[in-house]
Amino acid sequence: MGMTYANVIVRNPAAPDQEWRGRFLVDTGAIDSLVPGPWLESIGLTPRSSREYELADGTRVRFEVTVAEFEIMGETVGATVIFGEPHSDPLLGATALESAGIHVDPVNRELRRLPTVRL
Repeated sequence: MGMTYANVIVRNPAAPDQEWRGRFLVDTGAIDSLVPGPWLESIGLTPRSSREYELADGTRVRFEVTVAEFEIMGETVGATVIFGEPHSDPLLGATALESAGIHVDPVNRELRRLPTVRL
């Protein structure tokens, strides 16, 4: 299976005019999304807490997190975002995708809207 990317807008919920746009690797194996910390700080977001995550290789790491608005294919949702390392690639996790009613078509490597959102 190849990689899927999505253009996403990340906004500060307290100041929606402050936004960052980027190309995200869609990672359905990740629960939360990740954006390099300096980009989140540039739109006025600050960490609210920290959380321990397990990486694919089993390593455990602690990251600071907050809540941001994500606009994906015209749908805006609130989701947890990880303050990633400055040069990390943005990742779009499953929670933001599912909240927006979007899934990955693995054959065509495209995002598609679900006909309905599961309750």
